[in-house]
Amino acid sequence: MTTGPTDPGGAPDSAPEVVAEAVTRSRVSQLAGEDFSVADAVGGVRGLVESVAPGLVFVVVYLVAGQELVPPLVASLAVAVVLVVARLVGGTPVTQALGGVVGVLVGVLWAWRSGEAQDYFALGLWTNAIYGAGLLLSIVVRWPLVGVVVALLRQEGFAWRTDPEQRPRLRRYTAATWLWIGLFGARLAVQLPLYLDASTAWLGTARLVMGVPLWALALWVTWLLVRERPAAAAQPGPPAH
Repeated sequence: MTTGPTDPGGAPDSAPEVVAEAVTRSRVSQLAGEDFSVADAVGGVRGLVESVAPGLVFVVVYLVAGQELVPPLVASLAVAVVLVVARLVGGTPVTQALGGVVGVLVGVLWAWRSGEAQDYFALGLWTNAIYGAGLLLSIVVRWPLVGVVVALLRQEGFAWRTDPEQRPRLRRYTAATWLWIGLFGARLAVQLPLYLDASTAWLGTARLVMGVPLWALALWVTWLLVRERPAAAAQPGPPAH
């Protein structure tokens, strides 16, 4: 990652610049674009496979193996590792696949230590709860997180928070943030009861259905909310005399 000037200790000169660059490199970067691509939202075919394959393999092997714990844990972790190796061999960035391996590894360790298959999906529940709480807090303090992300992408500053003339923009950013709160809340509302009931196969299925498809849908609706509106056409003035 290229950063700005650094201090003698090697720290970036501006933390906001580092955050802005990280946002720009993420999948949400197209929120600042004129067009929206579902393929880009899910990271293309490879990104879709990397997001879905470990969980799908876990559910399938769990059912085929008669709900034994070890085979699906080994199979899902093996798939995640293979996906990283495939990226390394192909010379493509491994960030997304490596992040997937870390998530799968945490799930495997939690399930293995507890002996409960549903704990494979516990990290996702915690992640949704934390993201939802963070987004809600951002609205409470009047820094809607979607607006912050879009402002960083467009390098437009944060005057929309306090400028009365930009109040419509603040409302759109707030509505988009509520959209993501709803997404994370819906996931918890469906998946947490399945987790508590130890309905592992149904929990895994719900994770797949409410994962990439809902992510792409929410990102598209967010783009619709925050995209730049064309300037209103000038109204014709009174005829000259």
